[in-house]
Amino acid sequence: MRRSVREATIGFSLLAALVGGLGLWFWLTGVVFGQKTYSIRLRFQDAAGLAPQSVVTYQGVPVGSVHSVTPEAGWVAVEAKINDRSLKLYRPITAQIRSGSLLGGDPQVALDTQATIPASDTSGGPTSSTCNPTRIVCEGGLIKGEVTPSLTTVMGLMERILTQADQDKLISKGATTLTALTKTSEDFSALAEKAEGLVAELQSAVENAGPVIDNLDSATAHASNVLGALDNPKSLNELKKTVSNAEQLTRRIDVISGDIQQLTSDPNVINGFRSVSIGLGKFFDELYPSIKPETTDD
Repeated sequence: MRRSVREATIGFSLLAALVGGLGLWFWLTGVVFGQKTYSIRLRFQDAAGLAPQSVVTYQGVPVGSVHSVTPEAGWVAVEAKINDRSLKLYRPITAQIRSGSLLGGDPQVALDTQATIPASDTSGGPTSSTCNPTRIVCEGGLIKGEVTPSLTTVMGLMERILTQADQDKLISKGATTLTALTKTSEDFSALAEKAEGLVAELQSAVENAGPVIDNLDSATAHASNVLGALDNPKSLNELKKTVSNAEQLTRRIDVISGDIQQLTSDPNVINGFRSVSIGLGKFFDELYPSIKPETTDD
């Protein structure tokens, strides 16, 4: 009797261990009994440590898990299971591999839609025969993943940039450019100092030009007064009369000049003036003989 109880205990223990091992295996492989799911396909250039049972989120909410990760030529094919068969993943949608927290953690697939999620949608679901693949992700639908920046990718990018810079000798060119900029800055500083000196000279010239400007203002005022006087009708009439008298006087002088020219050009008139001059000389000699100079005998 005791032997049969012992054998039964050992048998039940082995059975429990077997059931527990099978349950653990089902949990690790993602097999959940009594739960209906649908699958989607994703394609990434780099899996970034993604593995089966990694969490899949939609708009930040866990909605499923990764079923398989398969490397292929040029990309990595990922199959994921969505736990809710009625959940609609609206397009356009992006897929990225992100860390579970800021401090690292297990990688997970993050699905984000750029479409406006309607409050109620009566169209066919992802497993329906009327599913619209241009509006939502249908069962077996493909989502192309985007490259997610990470510390590794950033370091790799920086390494490639530094390598390219070393090949193109950008550092030496940058040093040369920096030297040229420094010289240009020094030249600009010298030019600025010269400009300050020029500004000081201009200020001094402006100060010295003050009296000249005052004289110009005074001359302008006098000119304004003259123009104001000329604008007076009475002054204009007097000026017209003055100009008219000057023209008449000029004409008379021209006439007199013409007469004098005619007289001086006549030889008889010249001879007459000469005779009159001689006669007057003789007349005065006879009238005042005492004035006549005496001649002395040597």
